[in-house]
Amino acid sequence: MNPFTFLTQMLRIAIPYLFAASGGVIAERAGIISLALEGFMLTGAFTATLGAYYTGSVWIGVLCGILGGLAIGLIHAVATIRFRADQVVVGIAINLLAIGVTRFFLKLAFDSSSNSPRISGFTARQGAFGFDNPLLWMGLLTAPVLAFLLYRTRFGLRVRAVGEHPEAAESVGIRVKAVRYAAVALSGILAGLGGVYLALDQHQFTDQMTAGRGFIAVAAVIFGRWDPVRAALACLLFAAAETLQIQLQGNQIIASQFIEMIPYLLTIIALAGVVGRAVPPAALGKTGQ
Repeated sequence: MNPFTFLTQMLRIAIPYLFAASGGVIAERAGIISLALEGFMLTGAFTATLGAYYTGSVWIGVLCGILGGLAIGLIHAVATIRFRADQVVVGIAINLLAIGVTRFFLKLAFDSSSNSPRISGFTARQGAFGFDNPLLWMGLLTAPVLAFLLYRTRFGLRVRAVGEHPEAAESVGIRVKAVRYAAVALSGILAGLGGVYLALDQHQFTDQMTAGRGFIAVAAVIFGRWDPVRAALACLLFAAAETLQIQLQGNQIIASQFIEMIPYLLTIIALAGVVGRAVPPAALGKTGQ
């Protein structure tokens, strides 16, 4: 097993997780449960494919993916903040909605129920191993930028305040709903970029192509104790497990069924060992009160 190949493959696998987990951290620090990350990613992947296919421009595809993530993020925000719906139920509904809507428009736009035609992605130079993809660098920088935003800016202070004690924040003039809308919108954009990376890296959209990555990102948020850098490290750990699974494919010594279980086993073990000690934001999931 070549260590450099392992590292580059791990980084490429980690990028969607890094985007989505950062989106989860910002939403949950504002008090909104981020169970809808899977739906955000799937929507971003599909709208990016639509934009790239019909315009022939990769960057317009990226922009469409961002707008798609933003749109479904705002739907989530309106349901949970304006109408105070149960955040877990809304998250599940958003995920199911994204699956149904993307499948419907996949058939409508491309006359296929399984995948889109091939689209162009970022041109890869020989030997660059994906490092010439700007989305890869954006994904790697997401966690430190978000950490700066949360801990070094006024907006970050307000996000943390409304996630811990919204009544106290409101008493000093912070517009709690506006801050939460902004946090969930940013969450939709970031998770949507995770889907954009997937679609452009694979040069097409396939039905349910996120394959549970949004849920792994939720696990990374909890494992990282709602801190962007720790959540990013958790993403790298999960990506390493997935890379190991791929590298061990075809190994005759270990049963393939066990190899396929490695990332999910690691997720369960990590959460079982951490979740008991992790303390979420005090107002997480309490917008209905």
